[in-house]
Amino acid sequence: MAQQEWLYGLHAMQSVLENEPERVVEVMVLKGRTDERLVNIVNQARRFGISVQFCQRKALDDKVNGEQHQGVVARAKPARVLDEADLDRILERESQPLLLVLDGITDPHNLGACLRTADGAGVHAVIVPKDKSASLNGTVRKVACGAAEVIPLIQVTNLARSLKHLQDKGLWIVGTAGETDKTLFDVNLKGPTALVMGAEGKGMRRLTKETCDELVKLPMAGSVSSLNVSVATGVCLYEIVRQRLS
Repeated sequence: MAQQEWLYGLHAMQSVLENEPERVVEVMVLKGRTDERLVNIVNQARRFGISVQFCQRKALDDKVNGEQHQGVVARAKPARVLDEADLDRILERESQPLLLVLDGITDPHNLGACLRTADGAGVHAVIVPKDKSASLNGTVRKVACGAAEVIPLIQVTNLARSLKHLQDKGLWIVGTAGETDKTLFDVNLKGPTALVMGAEGKGMRRLTKETCDELVKLPMAGSVSSLNVSVATGVCLYEIVRQRLS
């Protein structure tokens, strides 16, 4: 495991200082920037005794390989990786769990967008396989706009086995697949649910698909055959929210 990671972006920095300040080793801020949000981050870091340095733009750009850092970069200790035991603790305390399962989402921008949407929809945890998945890096955290620090991201060794475990716990496993005739709007999603979204372009792996209780698709009326996975995730999650609120 890496001994440190680089965090960047205003939302991600505010969130980590509010939720996990003990992880932050030092904060680097663009010299000459005096806007209120950056000043608040500097003041908050100093309150926690975190070293703050003011740097030229190139120094910040180099730390994050040219990503959009919005004038703030931090060196931090890696977050603790959550696993199956953490998932069980979450399930024990939730009477109507809603989980998001991402099977092989390798693009960090898509993972970050899915985390942001999951947080907005009230998802209790996001599950990813340890292999063939984007890791929780600085890009994911920035795109997630603070959600990566508050929504549990569970890494599991065997995704199909974990789905069967969820079934044993009473969750209905709903997967998305283009080849089914049933649409998202045809099924009851009010109970304890795990929504499974497949990888960009490839969809779910065979074992994952075979483990699902039900397969659904989004109706596509235009010329494109599918939506970006983070957009499709948002549509599916908010249909679950709509049903639960109705």
